[in-house]
Amino acid sequence: MPKGHALKMLQLTCGVKPDGAFGPNTARAIAAHYNLTPKRGAHLLGQAAHESGNFMVSEENLNYRAATMCRVWPSRFASEAEAAPYAMNPEKLANKVYADRMGNGSEASGDGFKNRGRGFIQLTGATNIKQFAEHIGRDSLVDDPSPIADELAMDSAIFFFEKNGLFGLADKGVNDSIIKSITKRVNGGYHGLDDRIAKTTKIYGWLS
Repeated sequence: MPKGHALKMLQLTCGVKPDGAFGPNTARAIAAHYNLTPKRGAHLLGQAAHESGNFMVSEENLNYRAATMCRVWPSRFASEAEAAPYAMNPEKLANKVYADRMGNGSEASGDGFKNRGRGFIQLTGATNIKQFAEHIGRDSLVDDPSPIADELAMDSAIFFFEKNGLFGLADKGVNDSIIKSITKRVNGGYHGLDDRIAKTTKIYGWLS
């Protein structure tokens, strides 16, 4: 999928020019379309912008070199030699690292690649995809999750926020402490915290 395609689709949905550029007009249109308060919109869009490279990427990139795989998945790959057969092979790698967890079947089932991360805040694994499908009433996503990387990239991010209670946190305000708390739930740590703070604060200014 071309970079920025999901953003252009979102812009069309929200009634703004589909130029593939995220700025104040697009942010305000998204907030209005999804009935988001300035606080909720700022936290959602700030986190999503960081996670998706300013809304340019909506599908997980699994083109890893062997050395990188050993760092990212040390429990799956004990050495570069063990990782080498999976290097620069996204389908094979996804089926390996996502097997037998998050509701996926075995490596041979192909579930790992089928249910790889998609959306502006990546939704990964059969269980999460099934829950999202039920939430929006689109059972077909269980068999074909590809629309999550496309026209449902923002809807899936909103689902992530709702499922994890992040809008409740967002309602408490827009400051470094709350952004840090939300980052922990989105990322599992604080990777890119400074950028998340900068983006969220800037977007809050646009929406307020």
